[in-house]
Amino acid sequence: MNNIATGPSVSLWPHMGDKDFTLALRDFVERKVSPEADQIDRSDIYPVAIVKELANQGFSAITLPVEYGGGGKEFSYAVALFEEVSVGSAAVGVSLLTIFQAQTIINLFGSESLKQRYLPEFAKGLLASYALTELGHGSDIRTLDTKAYQDGNEWVLRGEKHFITSGSAAEFFVILAETPVGVSAFAVPRNSPNLSVYEGTNSATFGLRNGPHMNLLLKGVRLPLDHLIGTEGKGVRQAVTTLDYSRTLAAAISVGIARAAFDGAYAHVGQRVAFDQTILDFQGIQWYLADALTDIDASRLQIYHAGRALDSHDNIDRYGSEAKLRAAQVATKTASMAVQVCGAYGTMINSPFGRYLRDAKTYEIAGGSSEILKNTIGKYLLRGMKRAKL
Repeated sequence: MNNIATGPSVSLWPHMGDKDFTLALRDFVERKVSPEADQIDRSDIYPVAIVKELANQGFSAITLPVEYGGGGKEFSYAVALFEEVSVGSAAVGVSLLTIFQAQTIINLFGSESLKQRYLPEFAKGLLASYALTELGHGSDIRTLDTKAYQDGNEWVLRGEKHFITSGSAAEFFVILAETPVGVSAFAVPRNSPNLSVYEGTNSATFGLRNGPHMNLLLKGVRLPLDHLIGTEGKGVRQAVTTLDYSRTLAAAISVGIARAAFDGAYAHVGQRVAFDQTILDFQGIQWYLADALTDIDASRLQIYHAGRALDSHDNIDRYGSEAKLRAAQVATKTASMAVQVCGAYGTMINSPFGRYLRDAKTYEIAGGSSEILKNTIGKYLLRGMKRAKL
């Protein structure tokens, strides 16, 4: 099905950034990612080989500064990366996203020694996870049960993190812990003594399946002092700023899902014959696709606008949240449409449409739920009103 969809899709989705970069990505996705997508989903495995190969091709550290081994490119390149990869497999896109989050918080807030130590490793393929969540706190990271304190020239971390995306294969974690000053962020290698990773009872989701969501147990993990990321007590602000950056790329993942669902449906209805004509010849089917095409085009414009805002540091919380809010809704709506117009084939286990629908719906919750995003946009509006009254 994916091979059939490749033909008509090329002209439908013109590049919106660097043409050569986008075409190279599409070639990589067609050869390496799309053929493995169903197996990754069925087996719920982290796509280690694909993510490592993306790093080898220079994709996974595309926005990091050149002095740390990165590509030094604008965020439009990252938007294109996440969109195109997720056309092939949203699970691969999510695997890249947790890497991006870890490298971004270090690049934005880490000490020079921390940047020198770890950022070049991302360009070499370091697999990373953003470990914020705890069992009793969920999205509320203002107070945490994981604690950290300074002991001489080391930090000591104790506690447990739950439901950590990419945790099954991550070689490196960014962990939030509460110090006497407040919540702080730490860089924690997986091979640190007294750190263990295990699969909890609620580890699997029905979409975005890039391996079980793991639990992290920290029983006196010791770290050098410079493994504190940024300023002690400012971890919440740092983590939220990083999420503001990554939401634009999460939106690109959703757009990739929407494109894949549209391409598959478009190819199917263009070839399936019923009542002496193709399904696409029916006006009602054309209207379904017309609405979806319009929605996806609008969302693509929005995510690339949000990408430019990342470069200019222009209201990134607003534009990133808006982009993800719309893109996640568009992906779910498009995936549902694709199932509908493909009829019985759309519901079959051996077709990809169930995966698209499960991935799309999961991303209305993961990476910042629609309700959280609306709250963020609402806070932006409140700030604007307060400034206007001054």
